[in-house]
Amino acid sequence: MPSPAVPFLDLRAAHDPLRPRLRAALDEALDTSAFAGGPFVERFESEFARFCGSRHAIGVGSGTEALWLALTALGVGPGDEVITSPATFMATAEAITFCGATPVFADIDPRTHTIDPEAVEAAVTPRTRAIIPVHLYGQMADMDPILATARRHGLRVIEDACQAHGAEYRGRRAGTLGDAGCFSFYPGKNLGAIGEAGAVVTDQPEVAEAVATLREHGQTRKYHHRRIGWNARMDGLQALVLSLKLAQLADGNARRREHARRYTELLADDPAITSPETAPERLHAFHLYVVRVSERDRVLAELARRGVMCGVHYPVPVHLQPAYRGLCCREGSLPNSERCAREVLSLPMFPELTADQVATVARELRDVVAHPARLALT
Repeated sequence: MPSPAVPFLDLRAAHDPLRPRLRAALDEALDTSAFAGGPFVERFESEFARFCGSRHAIGVGSGTEALWLALTALGVGPGDEVITSPATFMATAEAITFCGATPVFADIDPRTHTIDPEAVEAAVTPRTRAIIPVHLYGQMADMDPILATARRHGLRVIEDACQAHGAEYRGRRAGTLGDAGCFSFYPGKNLGAIGEAGAVVTDQPEVAEAVATLREHGQTRKYHHRRIGWNARMDGLQALVLSLKLAQLADGNARRREHARRYTELLADDPAITSPETAPERLHAFHLYVVRVSERDRVLAELARRGVMCGVHYPVPVHLQPAYRGLCCREGSLPNSERCAREVLSLPMFPELTADQVATVARELRDVVAHPARLALT
């Protein structure tokens, strides 16, 4: 079967130039047997904290664990409510539920797809304990009014920065504005491991200590368990790989922004395609380049038939997922999130894209949306 003309993601293109160094990293892990936690994780934690501009970084096993442990470390538990966005991956809400708390969904700003600060304010109740703004697709949420709401009501703020490595809001990096920031290093992320990994960043030493304790079964030292924790350590091999890739992250993000600029330029005069908007004073990391189109599913299928592989993030907002049916969020209750979910289409986006591939995607997308009758015949 021939390769698609433009893949949605090409991890091999990212890893092939690094193969000798990746093999050396594996040899280093094998030579030292530092497989779970240990010096390689500590080194990456120091490097990543410095990259983010944070005092502490704690490596964990996944972005989901980062969210869960950060919430737990900040005291969120049964009876609490946590306000978050329904336009996100399921893990954001799962982490809240696993703390024993209840997710409360606030609608999004349809221009940026990030949580609407006014909707956050309206969702606060006496049971609200925290807010999780999601920096979706690589763009940070509008943090100043969210932080102001948190201060007024005495709430904690945990940034879901799992798609926003290196993104900025008014000159500050993702993860550093709230009480804690949570990152995923899933392989397809801007900073991706070769397996599962995540991290929590924070300026608060007590939060850092709590997360570090929770990830080690609640141990403060071997076989002495201060609290009930979990096995959420980062692998030493993943830390080695992430240290290697971290040095290339800024360049990779710059190339993503250039691809995004070119997409926007090529699609700008087509009223049938809504290109993503970068809000003022924000530096977008463009983990994804997400447009909005009518008849999205048929557009997606036709592009695939032409060899242009796209994706959908996320077709069902979390408040309408069967798993959260009991929260009584009916269809129509969060209209911006629901409309965007019906229309979003993620175009190929990775640093190794070529200018010709970007042009091909834009050309084929414009042609598909300009000829809806062709779609009806397929």
